Amino acid sequence: MVELSNESNSDEIPVNVVSENEEESNSSSTIEPKSLESHIDELTIQLDLEKQRSSEYEEKLKLVLADFQNLSRKTQTDIENGTNSKINEFALDFLQIYDDFVRAKEVFSESKINSDGLDSILKNMDSLLEKYHIKAIDALGEIFNPNFHEAILIISDPDLDDNTITKEIRKGYISHERVIRPTLVEISKKG
Repeated sequence: MVELSNESNSDEIPVNVVSENEEESNSSSTIEPKSLESHIDELTIQLDLEKQRSSEYEEKLKLVLADFQNLSRKTQTDIENGTNSKINEFALDFLQIYDDFVRAKEVFSESKINSDGLDSILKNMDSLLEKYHIKAIDALGEIFNPNFHEAILIISDPDLDDNTITKEIRKGYISHERVIRPTLVEISKKG
């Protein structure tokens, strides 16, 4: 008898070659049709079970993959939010210094002092704010919006609609679509 394959990891079906002498001695042990049918039924059942297990593993794999993608997105969002939060903290401190430079420029301009150096510094500061997606909130002439503005003065003006912003007291800023500092404003009320 010669075996062509005996490896348990192989995809090949083992084949046994039997000599004629052995065939005569084993002729009484040939598989009967009834037992062949039961063997096929047994193999069919095993195949169905393996298909079911394979399907279950596939579903588990899909769930694990979805969980991984969700975790990856959440981790990326957390990293971005953490980074943006730190940039916003720095920006708030930076904006106080920026405001001081703007006030100094205004004083120099009123006193007729050359402010070219301050203009250059402010231009660089504006570029830095733009680089980190920090934008000023334009409020003058707009209608008061508590999401962007903080009213600290109210004046009577019959010529203007209620809640019209008449003056910006301190500039507000937005970073990555979020207000990091609201604009301090003066608003109007009729009569």
